[in-house]
Amino acid sequence: MTTAVAPSSALSAADRCDRCGAQAYLRVELQSGGELLFCAHHAREHGDKLREIAVQVTDETDKLRDTPAAAPEDGR
Repeated sequence: MTTAVAPSSALSAADRCDRCGAQAYLRVELQSGGELLFCAHHAREHGDKLREIAVQVTDETDKLRDTPAAAPEDGR
């Protein structure tokens, strides 16, 4: 028997960390069929253990580095 896993959609600002409620950047799909969402902080804290029990991991923490800093409106 083969179990198909649907591809995960991208994480959005509406996806929240299951530990603290911050924006989620890591989705962990579990062997049991559930999923967990984590912010970048909790993804770093628990990432190694989570990867051991995951069927699939969607890691979008790189989005944090890709966002340019906003320039102040007064030009300083």
